[in-house]
Amino acid sequence: MDPIRSHYEDDADMLELVREFAGEIPSRVLRLMELLAERDFEELQRIAHQLKGAGGGYGFPQITEAAASLEGALREGADEASVKERAELLTATLRAVRVPEPS
Repeated sequence: MDPIRSHYEDDADMLELVREFAGEIPSRVLRLMELLAERDFEELQRIAHQLKGAGGGYGFPQITEAAASLEGALREGADEASVKERAELLTATLRAVRVPEPS
């Protein structure tokens, strides 16, 4: 997956917040993978919902799209293979986030 950059990357007022969000991504990815392995679909849906909102708020519409897809699948009771596929897309999207280092 190509690197994903925030729409707010050039906004000095938002950049530090975007960096903080990006810094939390590894723990969020780990949590998503744990929940998927545990088949805790209720909590997985809650986390997907949070990421759906946060993605857009921090300038990452790709995160919002992937999280919405996972949340929708869980809400609709999709089969486990579909949920896993969408969760893997969300984690790949999160891992593709790139934020400039502080200067």
